[in-house]
Amino acid sequence: MTEPMEIEKALTLGANHVVGRYRYELATQAWWWSDETYRIHGFQPGDVVPTTGLVLAHKDPRDRTRVSQVLQDAAATGEPFSSVHRIMDAHGKQRTLTVVGQGRRDPVTDQVCELAGFFVDITSGIDTRAGEAASASIQSSATTRAPIEQAKGIISLALHIDPETAFERLRTTSNHTNVAVRDLARHIVTLASADDGSAADIESALTA
Repeated sequence: MTEPMEIEKALTLGANHVVGRYRYELATQAWWWSDETYRIHGFQPGDVVPTTGLVLAHKDPRDRTRVSQVLQDAAATGEPFSSVHRIMDAHGKQRTLTVVGQGRRDPVTDQVCELAGFFVDITSGIDTRAGEAASASIQSSATTRAPIEQAKGIISLALHIDPETAFERLRTTSNHTNVAVRDLARHIVTLASADDGSAADIESALTA
């Protein structure tokens, strides 16, 4: 069996996660938290006495029922479990945690007497992925907008109209021809880049 400290080390490999340990005695309903678990929940070690009520109170209301059910099932079966859920720590900061654990059975009665495992704060990883997704979205939007802005400028100069009117011409042609605005814009840019491209060619391209 892998030692708890080895598991804790493995959980932190390659990621900026905080890992805390816990134990929950079913008969007394007493919890034990490591110092890291207190900090994950926004407390200093020893600030509060951890209870099931406290644990559930910090859960996001959308996740509370599900987490409660996970604990009940684990207490009944003793099987290994895991759950990803959101909490609001004592400072009002939302965190995303993974809780993993397993039941321990009394050697005499063979009944599940304790749950033990780890709280893993994966907030930083979630935030990083969200930031990467946002950056990708912005980059994709910029990639789409660039040829449209170019085409607006080209049409404005070639047909002696203002940029907003140029964009309306693009959009109207797009609607009538069922060609995406960005694709039509790229076509306009290509026409303007050609040696023999002319205002007449651009006007023709915009004639639905």
